Amino acid sequence: MDNAAIEEMFEGLGPVSIRRMFGGKGIYHQGLIIALDLRDEILLKADETSAPAFRAAGAVQWSYEGKKGKPVLMPYWSIPNAALDDPDELRDWVRMAFEAALRANRDT
Repeated sequence: MDNAAIEEMFEGLGPVSIRRMFGGKGIYHQGLIIALDLRDEILLKADETSAPAFRAAGAVQWSYEGKKGKPVLMPYWSIPNAALDDPDELRDWVRMAFEAALRANRDT
């Protein structure tokens, strides 16, 4: 996804910065990573507080194959389909991603 489209997607949250990383892009707000762009799919940050809402909305958690072929679950989830067509709903999911980033930063 091009940077202008990413910035537009996150405009309900405020300005974002975009940095290239491991074959994709990291999307940051106020210095915290809140999303990834991998293979033209935006994945939002979630944690134990917000992951149940993502799961309930039909989002899919990002994973990759780790050692011995076991999946490694990452704290990033697809955007629920309904939010892709509704800017207000998308803004809510993006805010949840930022809140998860704030909690993760507080815990480190």
